[in-house]
Amino acid sequence: MVHEHTTPRLVLIESNTTGSGRDFCARARDRGLEPLLVTRDPGRYPYAAQDGVPVLVADTGDTGTVLRLCRELDAPVAGVTSSSEYFAATAAEAARSLGLPAPDAGAVSRCRDKALQRRALADAGVPVPSFHEVRTVSEGVALARGSDRPLVVKPVLGSGSDGVRLCRTPEETAEALEALLHAPSEGPGRALVEGYMDGPEFSVETFDDRVVGVTAKHLGEPPRFLETGHEHPAPLPADRERALGETALAALAALGLGWGPAHVELRLTTDGPRIVEVNPRLGGGMIPALVEAATGVDLVSATVSRVLGERPDLAPVRSRGAAIRHLFAHRPGTVVLVATDGARRAPGVVRAAVTAREGRRLEVTHTFRDRIGHVIATAADTVRAAERAEHALGLLGVLIASDGEITIPAD
Repeated sequence: MVHEHTTPRLVLIESNTTGSGRDFCARARDRGLEPLLVTRDPGRYPYAAQDGVPVLVADTGDTGTVLRLCRELDAPVAGVTSSSEYFAATAAEAARSLGLPAPDAGAVSRCRDKALQRRALADAGVPVPSFHEVRTVSEGVALARGSDRPLVVKPVLGSGSDGVRLCRTPEETAEALEALLHAPSEGPGRALVEGYMDGPEFSVETFDDRVVGVTAKHLGEPPRFLETGHEHPAPLPADRERALGETALAALAALGLGWGPAHVELRLTTDGPRIVEVNPRLGGGMIPALVEAATGVDLVSATVSRVLGERPDLAPVRSRGAAIRHLFAHRPGTVVLVATDGARRAPGVVRAAVTAREGRRLEVTHTFRDRIGHVIATAADTVRAAERAEHALGLLGVLIASDGEITIPAD
């Protein structure tokens, strides 16, 4: 078709609601491109209106619809991608159909199915926990009764540790599986029951076939695996850092990945690294901003470059420690006042934000959706950066009205 506008478009199929989704649009404009957000629900992305990002409403769950939309745009399409794991395969398939650079859509799709992912890794000899795919509650309960250690129940499809539960008894296993197997959103009617892996958790941030760095994770109280903060680079001996990186790359190879960014989560057990899961996308929880604060490597910009067919430079330009801590809503209510100045002025803070705007109604879901703010701090080393982030987190001010009273949520 004849294009009415000459500015090429970077088409984003849905995105993160906060964090890197917004950053993708900014990086596109930095490259002289016009970002275009394609979504079923524009209301999920307040940043689009705030930043003047054009939006098209479409059924993003249908690849044919997305492809037709791209072909009918009034400007040339320079690239198609998504910062959301749920739509990564759709974006990849549309991009490849248009002859544009993208990861293998089939590999991305298989990776998203955690049961298929587990089997592929196990078949390739990549270390994973013991696992079973179940379709009924009774199957999971039988596994719990036959196990002498805790189990982890997780959805076959999912992201952000949503629906993942640590279960110590058959009763807890039954409760977790009831919620997953009978949830309308968990369409396949399948779930995973895995052996719990004891040991600290890390993520390896990769790009193409190389390790960018290793990130240390902080998790909330069991039974959920809610990520409350991270540090980059992880304070680890060189041999353990190397072992985590090698295991992550082996996992990518086994899954047919290795194009663009990936976020590989692992536990460092007494038997060595074991894969928690492989995500064919950038890390969530503001990890790309954390990596940039520590090393100067902009993974969002690198991904945009990769989508445009370029080979980005991933060489670090600085070596510092960086830490992020997230602020959570711990009770329902309405945000009536937000204050970030104190946190922003704290030593070492490079980013401090409250993402819950005044007037917003908060509901507690016990998932990553309860995050209402964050701080990122840097220092000469990771330990000091973590101390600074913890201090600054206490300076984020959020007043919440609940039952006619104004209270401050606990950190």
